[in-house]
Amino acid sequence: MPLERSYLFVPGERPERFDKAVATGADRVIVDLEDAVRPDHKEAAREALATWSGRTEAVVRINGMDSPWFEGDVATVGRTGVTRVMVPKAEPEVLRVVRRELGSGVEIIALIESVAGLMQSTQICADGEVGRLAFGNLDFSLDAGIDETDRELDPVRLRLVLESRYARLPPPIDGVFPSLADPTALALRVARAKALGFGGKLCIHPGQVESVNLGFLPGADELAWAERVIAAVEEAGGGAVSLDGKMVDRPVVERARVLLVGGRRAT
Repeated sequence: MPLERSYLFVPGERPERFDKAVATGADRVIVDLEDAVRPDHKEAAREALATWSGRTEAVVRINGMDSPWFEGDVATVGRTGVTRVMVPKAEPEVLRVVRRELGSGVEIIALIESVAGLMQSTQICADGEVGRLAFGNLDFSLDAGIDETDRELDPVRLRLVLESRYARLPPPIDGVFPSLADPTALALRVARAKALGFGGKLCIHPGQVESVNLGFLPGADELAWAERVIAAVEEAGGGAVSLDGKMVDRPVVERARVLLVGGRRAT
């Protein structure tokens, strides 16, 4: 199945926005019970989630285990049939607790947004608790003392890509782009995330969704190359294949097939 590219946050205390968020074309809506909800509105946000008909297709970002709302959020996810949960400040012990409480039927997206989480990312991936990684770049910047103005956190991004690949997880989800008034810069950030090996991006505004969706689609040149690869493989009938003077081995064929699957999303 094609990967989800765009994940759009919507505040859990604004249920009138839930269906509107779905209508933006985002691959997944994230109902946020954490940063987007004021402390005195946490319970109201849980109730709004519990009564929303679209909750089983959404992702729910719960509060961190170091907060007083963690247990209540996990309980709400468990009793309402939510099937995808995003865990902030992800570390191995936190993820084990969430898995133990929710069972195997809930997909966990681990949000890596601390130095401790990054340093334990190999174990996070190896433990088998998570379905995908996501990068919490803003909180990570604060925790690491790094001011991200351009490419300062790209080494962190590359590590998350490699950890995901080594653990046979899907490509990770890149963090948010906080500027809402610079679509050109957003497109550049999406292109760089794609080049680094990410498969999607977190969005904080509906206006970012289309750019993210388009940005993670393969380009015309990539699709033409992929079609030529598959055609050459089929023509060879299982024999050795070369294209443009280069050997076509299994990883090349797999890459071509992934591109063609992604390209079909645009049609």
